[in-house]
Amino acid sequence: MTITHLVTHSGGFHADELLSSVILTRLYPEAEIVRSRDKDWITPGEGRIIYDVGGQYDAEARIFDHHQKPNPLREDGQPFSSFGLVWAEYGRDYLRALEVPEHDIDAIHASFDRGFVLPVDLLDNGAVDASAAGPLFSGLTLPALLESLKPAFDDREEGADDRAFAAAVPIARAFVEARIRRSAAKRRAEGMVAEAIAAAGDGRVLELPMGMPFRAGVEAAGADHLLFVVHPRGSDWALTTIRTGDDTFETRADLPAAWAGLTDEALEKASGVKGAKFCHNGRFIAVADSREAIMAMAELAVSEVAG
Repeated sequence: MTITHLVTHSGGFHADELLSSVILTRLYPEAEIVRSRDKDWITPGEGRIIYDVGGQYDAEARIFDHHQKPNPLREDGQPFSSFGLVWAEYGRDYLRALEVPEHDIDAIHASFDRGFVLPVDLLDNGAVDASAAGPLFSGLTLPALLESLKPAFDDREEGADDRAFAAAVPIARAFVEARIRRSAAKRRAEGMVAEAIAAAGDGRVLELPMGMPFRAGVEAAGADHLLFVVHPRGSDWALTTIRTGDDTFETRADLPAAWAGLTDEALEKASGVKGAKFCHNGRFIAVADSREAIMAMAELAVSEVAG
């Protein structure tokens, strides 16, 4: 069946139907968005998908509302918004439209649902309080930022809400698709890291062909023996530490204290490595002008940890 109309409610808008529109307009670019509360529009019918309005959730009938009682819930009891319902039904097709490799579809679908869709669902349903992050940050959630694109309360010019909605969709799309690209890139990086770990064997230093997210791949491989990572960075080479978690700066091992904050000749003298250029004062990254120099620095760092 050809989808000709994407129907959501008129008036002010929230993040859930805006983000649902991002998904649906990618899949059905020729369909017209209709913003209405007219019963003739918000009743299931041929050629239309209805979301965030209509008082029903029926995927077969292509209606995805969450305001009715009882409201639709995830398997774990957490509430859906229209975004979560649309993502559950159309998210995999959306990822295919973005040319995400088929073998990554399920993993990225689940990851995006957990890390992006669910927070929007919970905020829309009042199941979490954005101010819990502190009053300075509550206005900086993605839903709050997207909803700031609505017209001012006293802008009653005819069509103001619809024009603001249309202008907000590409902005919302940029956030969604950047997150998807990032997730797909992370999956590619994990494959490259796995190959590099195999090549490293029992070595304590992981050499990568370029800068990339590596910690998830290191943990997935159970490569607990690795202490440092090296990779080219432009015309230079970098030596970095491996953090023990996403929410900490603690590392498996720090670079030598004697290198902290030094550059060029001072770092060459402290390390004994010709071509050493920089070491951060936090001792989590150092830079040298060649692979030979960075590998020498990495060996020294490993030796210091080993004592």
